[in-house]
Amino acid sequence: MNEEDELGMKVWLSLWKSERSVETHALASIATMGMSLTDFAVLEVLLHKGPLPVNTIGKKVLLTSGSITTAVDRLEQKGLVERLDSPTDRRVRIVSLTKEGTKQIKLAFFEHRKHLELAVSPLTKDEQSQLVALLKKLGTGADRLRTAE
Repeated sequence: MNEEDELGMKVWLSLWKSERSVETHALASIATMGMSLTDFAVLEVLLHKGPLPVNTIGKKVLLTSGSITTAVDRLEQKGLVERLDSPTDRRVRIVSLTKEGTKQIKLAFFEHRKHLELAVSPLTKDEQSQLVALLKKLGTGADRLRTAE
């Protein structure tokens, strides 16, 4: 095998190692706010997407139905979210941020954003934009290949 034959492996290893390094920054920033990654993810989805059914939140943050229910229970006990009846389907419960939840996640997200900007600062803004475009292209292409199998 020559070096060109190993490029796919090198790309994967570089992505994995880089992701781990950036993730370390992300997890540290969330931990300094006294939140778990799960709580942060649920609150962040609600901040940016608005009130959502429990199962929709679980799909967005990659949690099973049991895990998302536990997370929402915990956030509700802390007074950060509330469950509301769906106006269109009595079987569905909608999760919404409370005023305190909105306040906490806005502050946490602002701080988190600063930590992530620091984590990617070895790249120029132009390089960051190029990387985002290339990663989207890679992910989309890989997904297309997988569904074609």
